[in-house]
Amino acid sequence: MIKSRFITLEGADGAGKSTHIKFIENYFFNKKINFFITREPGGTDLGEKLRTLLLHNEMHSLTETLLMFSARCEHINRIIKPKLEENTTVISDRFTDATYAYQHGGKSVDIETIDTLKKIIQKNLEPDLTFLFDLPVKISIERLNKTRKMDKFEKESEDFHQAIRSTYLNIAKKNKDRFYLIDSTKDISAIQEEIVKVLDRYFT
Repeated sequence: MIKSRFITLEGADGAGKSTHIKFIENYFFNKKINFFITREPGGTDLGEKLRTLLLHNEMHSLTETLLMFSARCEHINRIIKPKLEENTTVISDRFTDATYAYQHGGKSVDIETIDTLKKIIQKNLEPDLTFLFDLPVKISIERLNKTRKMDKFEKESEDFHQAIRSTYLNIAKKNKDRFYLIDSTKDISAIQEEIVKVLDRYFT
């Protein structure tokens, strides 16, 4: 039996995560491997209510961070851990790396605060594999303007998005054992070939 894994997708808004999650879903379906797709903030009934607040209401950056971890606490204990214990692979659109990128990198929340909350909420839980979809900020903003009505994070300044990108790249550099960096300017088929090669290492 193939061991379940916890996989996360991170990266800039507009980097194509939604498209690639659908591709990953098909990968597991075709391999007949038990899997579950989820997202952050969200994943549970309470988490989805908090998601609406977080994406559309202005608040103090610390309040925002605390609500992110509140949603994550529900997500971990009601979805992620139970699914992994059932030997179901969990694929999450964002996880704690996003909090470091957005709340620390983008909004300057003390990294020690996030470290402490992470330790309390996650304990020893860490993703087995993280795909980081990287994209130059100007291209990211251009894509967002063309594709959808933007939430409060997506509407932030170019400097904010640059800080997020830089933070993500720094996290990936420090955690090479679980991160796989993908250039999201590449053709979709080329990106999907990369994804398959990486997933095959874990699931064949």
